[in-house]
Amino acid sequence: MSVLGVIPARYGSTRLPAKPLAMIGGQSLIRRVYEQAKQAKRLTRLVVATDDQRIVEAVQQFGGTAVMTRQDHASGTDRVAEVARSQADAQLVINIQGDEPLMRPEMIDRLVDAMEKEATVPMGTLMTLVKDPAALNNPNVVKVIVDRQGFALYFSRSAIPYQRKVEGQPVYYKHLGIYAFRRDFLLKFTQLPPTKLEQAESLEQLRALEHGYRIKVVETSFDTVSVDTADDVKQVEKLLGEMRPTSDVQRPKSEVGT
Repeated sequence: MSVLGVIPARYGSTRLPAKPLAMIGGQSLIRRVYEQAKQAKRLTRLVVATDDQRIVEAVQQFGGTAVMTRQDHASGTDRVAEVARSQADAQLVINIQGDEPLMRPEMIDRLVDAMEKEATVPMGTLMTLVKDPAALNNPNVVKVIVDRQGFALYFSRSAIPYQRKVEGQPVYYKHLGIYAFRRDFLLKFTQLPPTKLEQAESLEQLRALEHGYRIKVVETSFDTVSVDTADDVKQVEKLLGEMRPTSDVQRPKSEVGT
């Protein structure tokens, strides 16, 4: 399977200006994401899609591949689709968040493997168990519920499901924003009209559900941390300081393999 990995990286950011170029432990954010993603065994090609020449040059300086895209895209998914349009040989397109430097290459491989097995499913993503109770009331942490076959029922910024009657320990899942798209569906998805639930929650994956498309959700034991503020930079640097090297990648001491 030909798998194209795309990291959308927009220069402008209200809370953290020039975010992709923010330095984290001596390396730029975009470099850390790229270096993690390129270790994925299932990616055929990896490219950064950006709206600013400064990011292109920064990526090229560390040996990565970057392309310029339009500046008026409404979302990272639209930016990824622009790249995918020119890659007709790509069967699967992975949208890799450009602000999650602790993303693990195994997460990408696990998602690609699942999409290869579910040959008729147009779209897939990841989830992990919510371990921090504070995340349940944090609207920046998206939650997801799935059916018995592992397909998404709903995504929300609220804690779902609502526990009216609790028997045993309640289980909640956090949605991780790495997406896999069949190339043809990605191009179609970006042309679908926005939907009411999508706009209410500000979650574009709900557009697919509201239009009747299934989303495969794969569980992983790994988690990620998004970098949106200067405080997030400090948090990631702290976590990196707690990491120890293994045979091929670095991983937190508390992590176990999927």
